[in-house]
Amino acid sequence: MKRKDLVAYLDDLLNIKLIADYGPQGLQIEGRDEVNKIAVGVDTAHATIDGALAAGADMLIVHHGVFWGPPRLIAGAFGNKVRRFIEADLNLYAAHLALDAHPTLGNNAELCRLLSLTPTGGYFNFKGLDVGIIAEPAAPTSFEALAARFADVLQPPLKIDASGPETVRKVAVCSGDAARSLEEAFELDCDTLVTGELDYTMAHAPEELGVNVIYGGHYATETLGVQALARHLNEMFGLPWVFVDVPVGQ
Repeated sequence: MKRKDLVAYLDDLLNIKLIADYGPQGLQIEGRDEVNKIAVGVDTAHATIDGALAAGADMLIVHHGVFWGPPRLIAGAFGNKVRRFIEADLNLYAAHLALDAHPTLGNNAELCRLLSLTPTGGYFNFKGLDVGIIAEPAAPTSFEALAARFADVLQPPLKIDASGPETVRKVAVCSGDAARSLEEAFELDCDTLVTGELDYTMAHAPEELGVNVIYGGHYATETLGVQALARHLNEMFGLPWVFVDVPVGQ
């Protein structure tokens, strides 16, 4: 498949050009023209690049790319990382908030699917985009059962804070670094938050607000969108793919 055609499809599918983010998203480093295999991962770490190259991928699609904020000098450790792509003729495509928030392929949509939660709305808005999802179980379920299901379908959470009601009726779901969305979730009558990493500034908030929290891990909760996207591209275009798993323990 031609790189330009794949990039155009991804840009349109993810609405990449219209979503404000912390830095430029989409194709970040241009490599070879033909893409016959893709690798996907969470971070643009050297180990992720190693895995993509070992798999013979022509494009690496990640959640966390190499460009954030203002332009920076391509030098030092950052320059070495960029040069690896150029020397290998490997394409790099990044989708951050666009993949968090995608209604069918996003990290939060996948969390809802795996936890058997039905989305009913959005929350945690960033520059016009609702990044998180408000969802409900098909029937009231216990928080203990929800946490056990998380462990079954993903991994044991980093921490479980059972400061809310025993019965879960309304859940806020936001992957990664979204513990600070807890107060908004509470204002929206959510009794439970499913997110990624712990935030020290919010350490006492669950108890003070009376809300349950599943801290699933920043990395773990953001492995889902890139894999859903890869499955979609395989179904649409027959592109073989590999997930390069480089966990960071948080």
